[in-house]
Amino acid sequence: MDLLEDEQGNTPEFTVSELSGAVKRTIEGEFAHVRVRGEVGRVSTPRSGHIYLDLKDDRAVISGVVWKGVAGRLAQQPEEGMEVIATGRLTTFPGQSKYQIVIDDIRPAGVGALMAMLEKRKAALQAEGLFDEARKRPLPYLPEIIGVITSPSGAVIRDILHRLRERFPRKVLIWPVAVQGQSCAPEVVRAIEGFNRLTPGGSLPRPDLLIVARGGGSVEDLWGFNEEAVARAAAVSMIPLISAVGHETDTTLIDFVSDRRAPTPTAAAEIAVPVRLDLLSWTGEQGSRMTRAMQQRIETRTQRLRDLSRAMPRAETLLESPRQRLDLLSTRLPVALSRGTEKRRVQLSDRAGALRPSLLARVIAHGHESLGRRTDRLSLRPILRDITLGRDRLGTLAARLDTAGARGLEDPRTRLGSLARLLETLSYKGTLARGYAVVRSGEGRILTAKAEAEAAAGLEIEFADGRLALGGAAHRPKRKGEPPEQGNLF
Repeated sequence: MDLLEDEQGNTPEFTVSELSGAVKRTIEGEFAHVRVRGEVGRVSTPRSGHIYLDLKDDRAVISGVVWKGVAGRLAQQPEEGMEVIATGRLTTFPGQSKYQIVIDDIRPAGVGALMAMLEKRKAALQAEGLFDEARKRPLPYLPEIIGVITSPSGAVIRDILHRLRERFPRKVLIWPVAVQGQSCAPEVVRAIEGFNRLTPGGSLPRPDLLIVARGGGSVEDLWGFNEEAVARAAAVSMIPLISAVGHETDTTLIDFVSDRRAPTPTAAAEIAVPVRLDLLSWTGEQGSRMTRAMQQRIETRTQRLRDLSRAMPRAETLLESPRQRLDLLSTRLPVALSRGTEKRRVQLSDRAGALRPSLLARVIAHGHESLGRRTDRLSLRPILRDITLGRDRLGTLAARLDTAGARGLEDPRTRLGSLARLLETLSYKGTLARGYAVVRSGEGRILTAKAEAEAAAGLEIEFADGRLALGGAAHRPKRKGEPPEQGNLF
């Protein structure tokens, strides 16, 4: 028993921080540089820019962290389910009593891992409908300006420009980008978005067609065009886009979302514009065909006009009968005019004989006689008598109207006086005169309970002879036309 007590007394004591520091130094000293192969599990990217992830196999899990400075230099960003080889150093995190690997570099574990991640992205984008043919835009037949997104120093841009010059020279805007490496994907995205933001017809006009191109290479070399950001930028581009990445056997995500895929950059130039000489030849041939068709149509119409003209009668034949009828009528016209004039002269003579002066004098005399009889009937006495009777009747009716009006106004005047006295009796002003008061809050709200008065910031009490403000209450003037308020009387 004493021995055990001595052993316990000789055991050194550590603080938690000291013990955690010792463990940290031991692990970092033994595992200063390690390479770990595993599957990426949970991935977290907080706003700080660091990447936190898990590396796992079928029996164990190791936490990992990629600091912000390293994360920006990674060729491929880690994704959940991706098999990778991570290089870094082991350390501990005392705050959670766990060990972790600080990753300096992380790469897919071979081509198989990249292809598996590519198939996963492809399936996700296809499920969103970005590969549907219905959403792809038709290419312009002869674009005025072509935008090319590629490396300015490679053979790709020379091949495209040479092919365009041979087929149909067009204006070309080149947006230089890196076509492989870490900066490839963000630069291609900025180029597509930058071309779309240009103003049509501006000092730097927006292209009518885009070509994204680079030469062939390995899966790692072409990986920038498999990034999801590049595929989405190509899918939302308002300018039709041709993808010419790699050779014919190379396939990237941008090929599926672009409006047209070209097997090579040279083929992209051939798709972009027609052959100028072929177009001129076709135009000339179409012009010749149109000229021949017009000539043939004119000849056909001319022959048809000749055939119809032979079937029609001559103009002289058509005018013979009307001319003869005109001659006949012209010979009959003088005789008809003479007979009509004679007939109307006889009618005028007959009617003029009936208009003798003696007959007119008798008619006038008869009219004077009739007018005299009617004048005698219109004497002024009956009219004056009617006016006198009407004036007397009007005086009688006016007297009756005055009497009825005085009687009709007496009853409403009496009722109005009664109502005025009743209103004065019921008015709260009369109640105030009997010793009561109205209590309002500082905002002018009428208070009806003790609790409301205690909670109010200020009070205003209205008496019969005026208002009294207490505790900061302000007198609120009554608005014009506002009816008197009924309050709590006490």
